[in-house]
Amino acid sequence: MGMTMSQKILAAHAGLESVKPGQLIMADLDLCLGNDITTPVAVNEFEKAGFDSVFDKDKIALVMDHFVPNKDIKAAEQSKQCREFANKYDITHFYDVGCMGVEHALLPEKGLVTAGELVIGADSHTCTYGALGAFSTGVGSTDLAAGMAKGKAWFKVPEALKIVMTGKKSPYVSGKDVILHIIGLIGVDGALYKSMEFTGPGLAELSIDDRLCMANMAIEAGGKNGIFEVDDVTLKYLKEREVKAPRVYMADPDAAYAAVYEIDLGQIKPTVAFPHLPENTKTIDEVGDIKIDQVVIGSCTNGRLSDMAQAAQILKGKKVAKGVRAIIIPATQLIYKQCIQLGYIDIFLDAGCAVSTPTCGPCLGGYMGILADGERCVATTNRNFVGRMGHTGSEVYLASPAVAAASAVTGRISAPEEVMQ
Repeated sequence: MGMTMSQKILAAHAGLESVKPGQLIMADLDLCLGNDITTPVAVNEFEKAGFDSVFDKDKIALVMDHFVPNKDIKAAEQSKQCREFANKYDITHFYDVGCMGVEHALLPEKGLVTAGELVIGADSHTCTYGALGAFSTGVGSTDLAAGMAKGKAWFKVPEALKIVMTGKKSPYVSGKDVILHIIGLIGVDGALYKSMEFTGPGLAELSIDDRLCMANMAIEAGGKNGIFEVDDVTLKYLKEREVKAPRVYMADPDAAYAAVYEIDLGQIKPTVAFPHLPENTKTIDEVGDIKIDQVVIGSCTNGRLSDMAQAAQILKGKKVAKGVRAIIIPATQLIYKQCIQLGYIDIFLDAGCAVSTPTCGPCLGGYMGILADGERCVATTNRNFVGRMGHTGSEVYLASPAVAAASAVTGRISAPEEVMQ
C-alpha cells in the first residue's frame, strides 16, 4: 500500500522505508517552535529533566507574540524567562518586541520552514506550515522541551483525508471561506487525528496566503495536520525566501485515505462561522440581520499583506459605523511597514480604525480587544469558542477580511458587495 504526503515525510524523518496509520515512531525534527505563553512551561520541564544544552540553536524558534508588548506583570515575567533561555543557549531565531510578529506569519516570511520538513510547535496552529508542503503539528510544552533538547519527538502516524479542489473562486471568496466551508461540511471532529491533504487542479486558484490560512485551521476540524501538494505556487514562494532546498513528497497513486472530499471552489460563497464553534457555518446570504460591536482583522489566520489589501480595498473612502470598534493588526513588522508604504494605514486610520503593532492579543482573549458581556465581534481569527475573546456572554463570528471590513462599515454582518456598489 502506498503512502500519503504526510506519511512519506514521517517515514523519511524516522529513517524508515514506510509507515502505516497508527504506527508509533520517533522522528528527527527540523524545527521546534515556542511562544511567550508556552515556552516558559517548556523551559521549566527542560530544566526539571536536567537538560543543559539544546540540540541545535539554529533549529529552535522562540516568538514573543501572544501578550507582547507585555500586557501585565505576569506576561512580562514570562517573556523575561524566554529571553533568559534564548540568551543562555544562544538561540538564533529569537523574536521579541520590534522584530517579532505573529509566529505563524513570521516563520514562513523569514524562510524558516520549507517543503518536506518536520516541524513541531507548542501552539495548536503550528499546522500552518503544511501550506508549504511540510508536516507541522502542535504539541504540548513537555514535548517541546524534549524536542529542544534532543531534536526528536514521538508521533502516531495519522490516517488521511484527501481533499480534492476543483473549479474557480468567485470574487471576494478567499481561503478563509474555503476552510470554513470544509469545516462546516465535516465538523470540528471530522478530521480527528487525521492529516488533511489538499490536492487537485483547484489549488492553482489558491495563493500561498489562502493556503496558510487553510492549513492553519486544519486543527479546527480536529486535524493532526493540514498539508498542501507542492506546486509551482509553493516553489515560487520558497525560492523568493532563499530557504533551504525543498524536499517534495507526493502521495502515491495507491495511497489509502479514510475519506475523499471534492470541493468545487466555484460553489463556495463568503462564509461566516457562528458562535460557538467553527463548524456552525452559514453563507453570507443566510446570515440575516446581526448587529455587531467590534471587528478584528489580523491574527495568524488573516493578518498577511493580501488580507490587509482586501480590507483596505473595502474601507477606502468609507467610515466605520457608529458604535463599532474596528481593530486592524498586521501580522508582522514587515507587513506593517508594507501597509504604510502602500497607503493602507492611512486608509484604515481615515476610516476610524485602530491599528496595532503585531500581536495575537485579542484572538485568545488576551488584550487589545476584549469583549464585554453581550457584545458581538466579527473576527478574522480561527476560533470562536465560548469566552474566546472575553466575557462568556460575548459572541465571536469568524469571517474573511472582506466580510469583516464590510461589516465594520455597515455595523452588521455584511457581504463585501454591499459596500462596494
